[in-house]
Amino acid sequence: MSPLSSNSPFDAPDVGRDSSPAEPFALPVGATAVVYCEGQFGEQDGKTANGLVRHSERYEILSVLDSRHAGLDAGAFLDGVANGIPVLADLHEAIAHAGRVPDYLICGVAPADGLLSDAQRVVLLDGIARGMHVINGLHEFLNDDAEFVAAALIARVTITDVRRPKDTRDLHLFSGRIFEVTCPKIAVLGTDGAIGKRTTATLLVQALNERGIRAVMVGTGQTTLIQGGKYGAALDALVPQFISGEVEHQMVRAFENEHPDVIVVEGQGALSHPAYLSSGHILRGSRPEAVIVQHAPKRKVLGDFPMMPMPTAGSEIALIEAFADTRVIGVTINHEEMTPEEIDTAIADHRLHLGLPVTDPLTRPGSELVDMVLTAFPSLAPGLSSLTA
Repeated sequence: MSPLSSNSPFDAPDVGRDSSPAEPFALPVGATAVVYCEGQFGEQDGKTANGLVRHSERYEILSVLDSRHAGLDAGAFLDGVANGIPVLADLHEAIAHAGRVPDYLICGVAPADGLLSDAQRVVLLDGIARGMHVINGLHEFLNDDAEFVAAALIARVTITDVRRPKDTRDLHLFSGRIFEVTCPKIAVLGTDGAIGKRTTATLLVQALNERGIRAVMVGTGQTTLIQGGKYGAALDALVPQFISGEVEHQMVRAFENEHPDVIVVEGQGALSHPAYLSSGHILRGSRPEAVIVQHAPKRKVLGDFPMMPMPTAGSEIALIEAFADTRVIGVTINHEEMTPEEIDTAIADHRLHLGLPVTDPLTRPGSELVDMVLTAFPSLAPGLSSLTA
């Protein structure tokens, strides 16, 4: 593959480096990608790869690299439904499967420290040497690494550090413009990190649009941006002073550009979490009228912090409603480590004890998510088309 092929969104003067644009980066047309996720596919730290297998507007995902599960279908492994994306052992197999060198190699791991291991560096440098652009969602910026910069210049490819913040002069403080957003705003928060908030937000937006309710999503993490999110910022890479302002800015952009019936904002971490504090800024910056809480009933401790017990859905709801002028309108279940019977029981128990609508977005119809929203915002119902009413 020529590193300057028409599938690349980058022009020759930018070869070797892709500085962060003012807004989420432009969509390449017909770009193909392999997602590297060795040892983490299907796990919490593989959430970027998991998300790209389930949804990608930006890239055609050709394969996922994780030798532990080589030979499986990625969709069948994650969700029990085949999607034609194979899990392969290494980059050599991925290129052979594609029949050519794919355009992009995406780093699909998302460890808590956001850093590359030595083994991961080797794979990404191999991809560069083969002529693949690299998409990096980690806190470790590869454009600041001399070895990666030199390799990209030699191979005439680009490296995109998705989490690199905009220049300070381009960041936004909270201004109060969020009060000009007159459509309902819904935040999808959770009880832990890597618990499925982005997946639920994505499925909710899709289900609302399918029912004739114009919905748009504002992303708050690197995976949503890599997937092709039009509005959003990687909040955990920002100076805290600007986080709520950047959330507000993206909400206002989405409202002014899309004229939606509802805006759904992706949560990060959990309001109760000792390390991932973005949820507080999301609540302050987006001023949601409603919140949906994602919870994993089988988790006993926080994903990356085994010394910390998991909160209950009820305790998180109480904290959210005490912290912000909002209300929780429903709970969504992450069914990890659960049998179908246990999912049924968890939904019924949470519904009974919380007095709220409860569903599992991945195993239940999307209509249950829509009904959750319509119960809270009945004024949205008249916007349904005659074909979907």
